[in-house]
Amino acid sequence: MTEKTDQHPPQRLRLTLRQLEVFAATARAGSTRAGAEQVARSQSAASTALAELESSVGVQLFDRVGRRLVLNENGRALLPRAAAMIEDAAEVEALFSAAHAASLRLASSFTIGEYLLPPLIARWKSAHPHSQVRLAIANTRDVLEAVASFDVDVGFIEGARTHPEFVVRRWRQDELIVVAAPSHPLVGRRCTLAQLAAATWILRELGSGTREVADRWLVARLPHVNVELELGSNEAVKRAVGSGLGIGCLSHHAVADALREGWLVHLRTPLPPMTRTLAVVTHKTKRLGAAAQGFLQHCFDEQPATP
Repeated sequence: MTEKTDQHPPQRLRLTLRQLEVFAATARAGSTRAGAEQVARSQSAASTALAELESSVGVQLFDRVGRRLVLNENGRALLPRAAAMIEDAAEVEALFSAAHAASLRLASSFTIGEYLLPPLIARWKSAHPHSQVRLAIANTRDVLEAVASFDVDVGFIEGARTHPEFVVRRWRQDELIVVAAPSHPLVGRRCTLAQLAAATWILRELGSGTREVADRWLVARLPHVNVELELGSNEAVKRAVGSGLGIGCLSHHAVADALREGWLVHLRTPLPPMTRTLAVVTHKTKRLGAAAQGFLQHCFDEQPATP
């Protein structure tokens, strides 16, 4: 006699990775047209996949605002889980094909991205030759936005920001210094605060971590700061200062090569030393894949080089 048991057949999954991929791309891009381009789908196929996903979960995931699709509360709850599932699928592919190795998606502020991360990435690639690395370099404000919207896995920023959605880990210390061209009249003397206030300054743009720290450092000690040029990269500031257009305030890491080569000079000033924290930012609700976790460990294990 065979004993009967109440067994229910396994529930068939209604969600697909394709739907989740389209959803995540649309969330990042703000429209099905732009999202479809990111995942190499037609707009009609992307719209169908998104409609099927909303039908499967039984709720709307976006609010329609004009021509834009804006994540609503349901969509914000789904996005980190969708991103994790997509990343897991990429790692499964990477198990069997080096051509589909899971990629590292990083965003970094200019100082870190231009001077600190390249050698770290080079050593990582040497040990993991099939690992793909995508690094976006932007100002600190845009890096935080990329982490918040799940466009990247890890962000590197200047300054230990706090935010309820982020996990911020202190990484390294950095020092800001005042530099000038060798021909500048303030070179070779210990300048006064009055001379610094009267000087022409060339600084990074508003929104950058370097500018934020420089403003706090200088404005608190000088009666005014005469900023005549605001430029969008460290290299642009260095070249403008090196041309004699004014004095600048940059990370020691950013100007180390120019100081060694002699086309920039570290000015002696009565300002106190200005150090800042460089930090790593991840999203609280995002589970990092093995590649991202491994790269972070690599970054923390490496000893910082002296500028």
